[in-house]
Amino acid sequence: MAGSIFLEKVKSESLAHLSFIIGHDGKAAVIDPRRDCEVYVDIAQRNGARITHIFETHRNEDYVIGSRDLARRTGAAIFHGKNLNFAYGHPVSEGDTFVFGNIQLSILETPGHTFESISIVMKDKSTGDRPIGVFTGDALFIGSVGRTDFFPDRAREVAGLQYDSIFKKILPLGDQVILYPAHGAGSVCGSGMADREFSTLGYEKMFNPALQVPDREAFIDRKVAEKPHQPPYFRKMEEYNQQGNAPILDRLPKPPPQSPSQFSESAQQGAQILDLRSPEAFAGAFVPGSLAIPLEMVPAYGGYFLSYERPIGLIAHSYDEIETAVRFLIRMGYDQFSGFLSGGLHAWEVSGRDYDRIPAVHVKELSRRLKEKDAFTLLDVREEEELQEVGKFPGAHHIFLGDLPHKLDAVPKGKPVTTFCGSGMRAIIAASILKQNGFDVVEDSLGSMAACLEAGCPIEEVD
Repeated sequence: MAGSIFLEKVKSESLAHLSFIIGHDGKAAVIDPRRDCEVYVDIAQRNGARITHIFETHRNEDYVIGSRDLARRTGAAIFHGKNLNFAYGHPVSEGDTFVFGNIQLSILETPGHTFESISIVMKDKSTGDRPIGVFTGDALFIGSVGRTDFFPDRAREVAGLQYDSIFKKILPLGDQVILYPAHGAGSVCGSGMADREFSTLGYEKMFNPALQVPDREAFIDRKVAEKPHQPPYFRKMEEYNQQGNAPILDRLPKPPPQSPSQFSESAQQGAQILDLRSPEAFAGAFVPGSLAIPLEMVPAYGGYFLSYERPIGLIAHSYDEIETAVRFLIRMGYDQFSGFLSGGLHAWEVSGRDYDRIPAVHVKELSRRLKEKDAFTLLDVREEEELQEVGKFPGAHHIFLGDLPHKLDAVPKGKPVTTFCGSGMRAIIAASILKQNGFDVVEDSLGSMAACLEAGCPIEEVD
């Protein structure tokens, strides 16, 4: 017997990345696999299937694709859109069809997000010839559409291609078609995605804000007006995912435990120290020169500040956090680890080595300083959209967190700097960057805007 059709979604929480494996009658296909790809082999084996095909909906910018490693493990062939010169795999064109038992997958060319973007239409041939699902990559999301800012010199052209792909190819597949995008809420590949991972084309047509436009020109105007940030690590991802030259991972790296003296020596030899602890813990005491990125913020901001050329030394509350951080980082192409501080910061403290701290400032104290005109700089590192939606603290100096290392000269010197964000998570990152760059009197607003809204701080609208 052929067995049941199976389709499983694999979610990579760190990057809000969604990949899929579908199969029937002993064969399976994987769509947009992540780098730590053993999960797909496990799913296929559990369903009595062999992975024979791997599809990439586009050259991904935000994570290392796992296609080559998965192909090495399984012998599967790799396929991607023909409109980019990949150094590996096979090009596909509109109408190309692949059969897995009763499942038929057909290619739609859906450029816009990138020129080679494809969507993959799914049919169950045992029940009829109408599509039942479509894997849209970064063309169409649940509650949003993909970004189109990677070709600024052709901005209106690519936005128009995105419109045509969605309105002339994807939506006409039918209201009944289930939508399977490559990302969910929290991804840097789009904004405004719904906080759910299930929808149909019919529902999106009715309620997706990005699709409620009167015509093609209005859609283009909307997309061209968007100015999303591009983390520097995107360039490395584009190289890896076009050339296929990311190092093969047989297993996840396991950074070795290091004593305080070994950890200190690694730092002196060039290792970058990444402290994964909470803002409160980091503010209380940290190894001088450390970069603070709370664990859950690593996928969003590690790619702005970490170098691919230097190994990473990790500080965390527990070894479980080390393992999680490694998984987050290898998905972004960071493979070099010097080790982790065994015993955490307590071991560093009892070794007698120097440590630093960042005073915390309550939002009520910020209000008092504002009222009494104290001499200090409140550095707000939120995104522009947040300022527009929520407002800002009067007199705050704004620099987006990802831009801070390149705009340090714009931070007033000679007086205390208090970092500020939406909840305090990004503020501690900013504070650590300032300390790394010689700012002596640096403070952190724990709670930041979230606390301000609760405490009734003065908030003004942004023009």
